[in-house]
Amino acid sequence: MINPVDIVPGVIFFSYLSAERKEKVAFLEHKTLVMQVSGRFTLETANQSISMEGGGMLLIQKNQLGEIIKTPLEGKPYQTIVIRLQEDLLRKIALEEQIEIGEKYTGAPNIHIPGNVFLEAFFQSLLPYVQHPGEKITHTVGMLKVKEAVYLLLNAMPALKAFLFDFSEPYKIDLEKFMVSNFHYNIPVEKFAHLTGRSLAGFKRDFQKIFEMPPRQWLLEKRLAEARHLIEKKKKKPSAIYLDLGFESLSHFSHSFKKKFGKAPTAG
Repeated sequence: MINPVDIVPGVIFFSYLSAERKEKVAFLEHKTLVMQVSGRFTLETANQSISMEGGGMLLIQKNQLGEIIKTPLEGKPYQTIVIRLQEDLLRKIALEEQIEIGEKYTGAPNIHIPGNVFLEAFFQSLLPYVQHPGEKITHTVGMLKVKEAVYLLLNAMPALKAFLFDFSEPYKIDLEKFMVSNFHYNIPVEKFAHLTGRSLAGFKRDFQKIFEMPPRQWLLEKRLAEARHLIEKKKKKPSAIYLDLGFESLSHFSHSFKKKFGKAPTAG
């Protein structure tokens, strides 16, 4: 089976794994609904750690960085269905239902959805498209399925209206604290700016004032300093840490490390 399976490209996915995997992820543009078919899903962010097993459902807020741990259990594979709740569709539903949200949502960024026979039946209706990948679902039908998911969520938990239909941008937050906590994520500087509630120009200006160097230079030096600590003090192997520190390849990491410290990362 190809992994992951695109049920609706860019919108609905099915993931299947037979061994544990950790992934750095960025939930940036869309809220996300996850239904665990089997295995354990764990999401760890700077402020929250949340897990679920088969039958569990989780609603994830946008504008977050985190790590997902995907774990098979008791001889069964890890299987999950993921739906991106695209903002254009949510805005359309808000207009159709005349939903008005006056204040920014300030509740939990990630919400467990209690067991619900209607939502469970909805997710089960997607599995035939996984089991028969040759039978493609059209984009129009796919978007109707996503819309159905939103209405089922609202029916099960009306209070989710504030979560789902908050279209505000991130507030301007403590840039230094955020960057020190999240420097290891491999995302563009433009995304860091958005997540801290700033324009790119404003982000670069504030960054220079705080760190006294440009963002890309600071990110590289911070990642390399952390790598040196992990290799020399924690005896970690370069191949085990380079992805977790935001480097795209082992060769890129090794070249940058040697250029900075004058020796290969495996050298004592």
